[in-house]
Amino acid sequence: MYSYCEHSPGHPFHGPYHDNEYGFPVASDDILFERLALEINQAGLSWLTVLKKRAAFQEAFDHFSIGKVAEYDDTKCHQLLTNAAIIRNRLKVNAVIHNANVILHLRESHGSFKGWLDTHHPRELSEWVKLFKKTFKFTGPEIVNEFLMSTGYLPGAHSEDCPVYSQVMIQKPAWMSGS
Repeated sequence: MYSYCEHSPGHPFHGPYHDNEYGFPVASDDILFERLALEINQAGLSWLTVLKKRAAFQEAFDHFSIGKVAEYDDTKCHQLLTNAAIIRNRLKVNAVIHNANVILHLRESHGSFKGWLDTHHPRELSEWVKLFKKTFKFTGPEIVNEFLMSTGYLPGAHSEDCPVYSQVMIQKPAWMSGS
């Protein structure tokens, strides 16, 4: 069985992500939005492909500023779809823009994207998937699972014998509290 914890150390892309981001709690709405957008773009592709294009995604999507992405029009969408440095999939690009607008509404009702996530925590994965499918575009079970694991809402990002696991635990991810 493949273990991200075993194969990531020392890798130029997987290593830094595994060691410094994956599974750690995230407070910033823009970073939460970036993670969701990257997971959406990973669908059907390798995570390595997304990590290699991450800097280009950040530049193309205004560093995932939710307010800016929510204002994208047809011209900006066309620019994204012709940008060879990112994944040029119309459904994925449209989903990211749509989801930025959804997050703006969640901020109105819950104070923040994180506030919305915290309101609905804890849930089983199947319940999260139903909620995400009802709320966002392009969010299937794998996307939701990886998004929630990567941001500390579901366990499983690291094996318990991984050195990073103890660093994540110190930060008390949401899944530890169960409430």
